[in-house]
Amino acid sequence: MKPVVVRNVCIGEGIPKICAPIAETKKEEIIRETKRVCHSLADIAEWRADWYEDVFDSVCVKALLKDIREILGDMPLLFTFRTSKEGGERKAELGEYMELNRKAVLSGYIDLIDVELFTGDEAVKSLIKEAHSQNVRVVASNHDFKKTPKKEELVRRLCKMQQLNADICKLAVMPENKRDVLTLVTVTEEMVREHADRPVITMSMGSEGVLSRLCGELTGSAVTFGQTGRASAPGQVEVDRLRTVLDILHEGMSKC
Repeated sequence: MKPVVVRNVCIGEGIPKICAPIAETKKEEIIRETKRVCHSLADIAEWRADWYEDVFDSVCVKALLKDIREILGDMPLLFTFRTSKEGGERKAELGEYMELNRKAVLSGYIDLIDVELFTGDEAVKSLIKEAHSQNVRVVASNHDFKKTPKKEELVRRLCKMQQLNADICKLAVMPENKRDVLTLVTVTEEMVREHADRPVITMSMGSEGVLSRLCGELTGSAVTFGQTGRASAPGQVEVDRLRTVLDILHEGMSKC
C-alpha cells in the first residue's frame, strides 16, 4: 500500500493519524474550535462545513476557509460537507453539492476533500479529477447510520472507491450488535491485506463501535476521528485520550 503524504502527515503508515472535526454553526465558534484543534494532539483538522449557518454563501465560505487555514498553519485541512442522507446537518441538491465542493477545491486553502460515494459515479469522478488538478487529495466516503451491511457489500463499496481513483477510502457504519463491530474490523483487515493499494479508513459508530476507533494499527485503518469539542459522529473519543491509547497500543505492538 502506498501512503498518502499531506503536508507533514503520512497517512497509511505507522500509528493511525487522528483527525479532529470542527463542527460549529457560527463563524466565531468555528474560529474558536479551530484554535482548539490546532493546539490539540490531532494530526489533521476536518471542517464539517454542513454545520456552518452560511455554508451556501460562497463568499463567506471562502473567507472562513482562509481564516481556518491561517490558524492551522501546516496542519492538513479536510473539507467535508456531509449531506443529511449520510448523517450530516444539511440537505443539498446535486448541483449545490458539486458547486460547494468545487469552490472549496479551487480556494487554495484545503488539502483534502470528502466526496460521498453515493453522489453518483460521474459526479464523484468529476470532483476527483478537479481535486487532483489542484493537488487536493480525495477521501471517498460512505456512511450508514442505520446498520452494518453484509461483509461482501462493505468490501465492494471500498473497492468501488478505489476504482473511482479516490486517494483514501472511508467507510463508517452503525452496529446493531457486537458481531457487527467484528464484521467491520474483519472487513478492514481483509481489505487492506487483499485489495487496497491506498489508505483505508473505517469505523463502527456508537458506543459499541469505540473499539474500531482504537485498533487501526492492527486492522490497517489509517485514520481515526476524535473530538476536541462537539462530536461529528457518535462514539468519538476525546483527542488527547485517543492519543494515549494509540501510543500504548503502538508500543505494545512494536515489542512483538
